[in-house]
Amino acid sequence: MPETTRKRSSASKPSLSTGNLPDATIVSCRPSKEALIAEGKQYVAPTAKIGKPSKYTHEIARIICEELSEGVPLRQICRENDGFPAWRTVYDWMKKDDDLLACGTGGVGLSASISRARDIGYDAMAEECLQIADCTMPGEITTVDGDKVIIRKEDMLGHRKLRIETRLKLLAKFHPTKYGDRVAIEGVEGGAPIGTVDLSTSYLAEVIKNLEMKKRAD
Repeated sequence: MPETTRKRSSASKPSLSTGNLPDATIVSCRPSKEALIAEGKQYVAPTAKIGKPSKYTHEIARIICEELSEGVPLRQICRENDGFPAWRTVYDWMKKDDDLLACGTGGVGLSASISRARDIGYDAMAEECLQIADCTMPGEITTVDGDKVIIRKEDMLGHRKLRIETRLKLLAKFHPTKYGDRVAIEGVEGGAPIGTVDLSTSYLAEVIKNLEMKKRAD
């Protein structure tokens, strides 16, 4: 959309003297520091706006997808890279891009790219579990016995187990169909639901009992 610069009419209001400044330059009418001090008023220095950038760039989107495919969380990517937007801004980009694609007026498929990168990242997290399991993690355990302080060096098995279990639980939540422990069985779309059978211990015992009774009857 073309930008429109509004100019004040010199006939209706007096214009400020801007010297050689261009027409679009805005001249501040804020009193100077010296003027405020002369009037006995307190001078408060203007503070610069601090915040993360929000403008979309293809390079930032490329780096985000690249690191997501390595299993790095989005929040960590935006936090550790200079000049990157807040993680919420990335979701705003995805929403706007989806709207453009739906309207047929543009869009770069950002949501699909991020989703695909995350799927690859889940595999990277699973492979990382193997690396944690195969590689030792030397550490120190300090034990205080009265006046004695005993330091023992050993492999941090408990910490390694926690790291692996945390990743596996997250994977089961992020991608349950691939990494979840339970697999749901569904019928054909629009068809009748698939019946389920109770495989509890009491049910199995009843089945065995019926088979024994049938065998005796024969």
